[in-house]
Amino acid sequence: MSENTVSRRDILQYAEDVYGTQAEYLWKDTPTAAVLRHKTNRKWYAILMEVPKVRLGLTGEGIVDVLNVKCDPLLIGSLLKSKGFLPAYHMSKVHWISILLDGSLPTEDIYPLVDLSFQMTEKKIRQP
Repeated sequence: MSENTVSRRDILQYAEDVYGTQAEYLWKDTPTAAVLRHKTNRKWYAILMEVPKVRLGLTGEGIVDVLNVKCDPLLIGSLLKSKGFLPAYHMSKVHWISILLDGSLPTEDIYPLVDLSFQMTEKKIRQP
């Protein structure tokens, strides 16, 4: 991978540096699946998973790292037309999107989507 691409480790470090989030590993049968969630409301804003390519409809054998983030449905439609984005794996395909961490997307395409997901899932302040 070039230095302008994002890895699983990069995402975890970004979440810790920017949001103070530590990854949680919730499932014994998928010990590498990492959930990132808010400290206050405990809502998930990202999930990192290793997924067999065949389950994603990709060609070839093997496993690929995928980042799921919550996203605006209108933006999802546009992103799905671009390389590196897939319908959400194991989440609502209306409100979530999967991002391949295979080197096909640069940093500047991924971190803003992590930020958007964080914002979309944070606790809303009620208006009087």
